[in-house]
Amino acid sequence: MAVKDILSETEEKMKKAFEAMQREFHEISTGRANSNMVEGLRIDYYGTPMLLKQLASIIVPDARLILIQPWDTAAIPEIEKAVLKSNLGITPVNDNKVVRLSIPQLSKERREELSKVVKKMAEEGRISIRTIRRDAKEAIDKLEKDKLIPEDEKFKGHDNLQKIVDSHIQKVDHALAGKEKELAEF
Repeated sequence: MAVKDILSETEEKMKKAFEAMQREFHEISTGRANSNMVEGLRIDYYGTPMLLKQLASIIVPDARLILIQPWDTAAIPEIEKAVLKSNLGITPVNDNKVVRLSIPQLSKERREELSKVVKKMAEEGRISIRTIRRDAKEAIDKLEKDKLIPEDEKFKGHDNLQKIVDSHIQKVDHALAGKEKELAEF
């Protein structure tokens, strides 16, 4: 495996780590209803964990309401359990056909609390990226140790790796700033 292969594989892993962090960001309520808040919830459907978006249609009729209409109404109790277990802080209401999630107006304290949660998620994203960097750096060092690449190519690989890391950390910081702004505004 060449340094170029290690770098492209590393960039792909970092991209996935960033996307995972963004999905977590979407689950944080900003006081405005958004289907992304619940799409990724895992529902235990007859013993099989499934995503909510695979079991139901999710409708956002207005800025403060999410309607979840499962294709099988037997899944409603499990959907309610998943919503209660999530960090949404919303109590579901159902009429045996549809689950309603009423998004409350955020208080100042709740905004500050969510801001801390978002910062923690961003830091976990940075840690994931740094862990991927460490693994890639070790792989490049091993290539040089095994005499498969010269020392100057190892250093060039480390420089390119750091550029990739810096760009992904910058994306994390940008996403964090956007989410904090969104929390402050609504």
